[in-house]
Amino acid sequence: MARVVVDVMLKPEILDPQGQAVQRALPRLGFEGIADVRQGKRFELEVEGPVDDAALGRIHEMAETFLANTVIEDFTVKVEKVEESK
Repeated sequence: MARVVVDVMLKPEILDPQGQAVQRALPRLGFEGIADVRQGKRFELEVEGPVDDAALGRIHEMAETFLANTVIEDFTVKVEKVEESK
């Protein structure tokens, strides 16, 4: 079994009010030196079977049509190894 991660972020030109709210709050909480904050979403998909080109193609299609609003968001798809428990 493998894990595929889809990270979804607002496009750079899109205003991110949640990120701005976090950025403004950080100095009040004692966290200095943060120039910018962008907030996004992370989806972790546990995939049965091999993560081949066909599986990645289906996941890319899923991200493009369901997980991300591609008008205002970009996304990346990456495969992560899942540690086997003993």
